[in-house]
Amino acid sequence: MNDRSQMLKGTLEGCILQIIGSSETYGYEISEKLKANGFPDISEGTIYPLLMRLERNGLIAATYRQSPFGPRRKYFRLTEAGKQELDSFWERWVALESAVRSLFAAKGDVRE
Repeated sequence: MNDRSQMLKGTLEGCILQIIGSSETYGYEISEKLKANGFPDISEGTIYPLLMRLERNGLIAATYRQSPFGPRRKYFRLTEAGKQELDSFWERWVALESAVRSLFAAKGDVRE
């Protein structure tokens, strides 16, 4: 896995936690929300393994519900540990963004 993939994976985990933290949701809906918010190339094949890992690590919990459009869906919600991890992710993200902006500003290369 290259560096870009590693960086994206960590970012996606935080974004998925944010989506789930906003409201209980299922995999396809998470995929659509990611696409609508600037992640057009993220496939469900990328999302589902992340969801499984988040669930295995106790950050999200799942409930199966009947869908009016077909088979049951697995809905995800944040656990208390997931809420704490989301807060921690946000703090790390803000610090990282600040550090990168500072580095570019020091070079006189501020990009928006």
